[in-house]
Amino acid sequence: MSFIRPEARDAIWRWREVLTGIAVALVGLSWVLGPRGLLGLVGWVAIAIGIALVVIGAQRARFRKTEDGPGVVTVDEGQIAYFGPLTGGAVALGDIERLTLDPTARPPHWVLSQKEQPALNIPVNAAGSEALFDAFSALPGIRTERMLSHLQGKTLHPVVIWERVPLRPVNQRLH
Repeated sequence: MSFIRPEARDAIWRWREVLTGIAVALVGLSWVLGPRGLLGLVGWVAIAIGIALVVIGAQRARFRKTEDGPGVVTVDEGQIAYFGPLTGGAVALGDIERLTLDPTARPPHWVLSQKEQPALNIPVNAAGSEALFDAFSALPGIRTERMLSHLQGKTLHPVVIWERVPLRPVNQRLH
């Protein structure tokens, strides 16, 4: 028997990092305002850690969707794999050339493009899709806040979230 409604439990679980950060910051604040000395210094560190947890947790919570979509996503050692009812595949994180959010698909999909391979389409609400946040955050130069705003927004066309910048220009001239 559960004393918490399933909807409330899901909301608490979605915002778990934010709630943990608030608790850590409050403990740190009580240490700063209470006894002085070394515990007060540790309190300032706890407040900083709590604030960092709140900021990161808010980004993660905005990224999470209900996991009732088709298929399963796994991220293991830099390899993103999607196993769906009709499609699937895997792509190494280092091989991704372009990350696109396609809101025209139902449900919306992440499109992971790579060279000389077909693109991997992953529904944003597939089971295990919250692991994609850490994987996408590891892409060099990605703007996480831009990704989250497009995910929450109501764009009507596919949006390129991130694209790999070549190390040297394609038409490099010597003279």
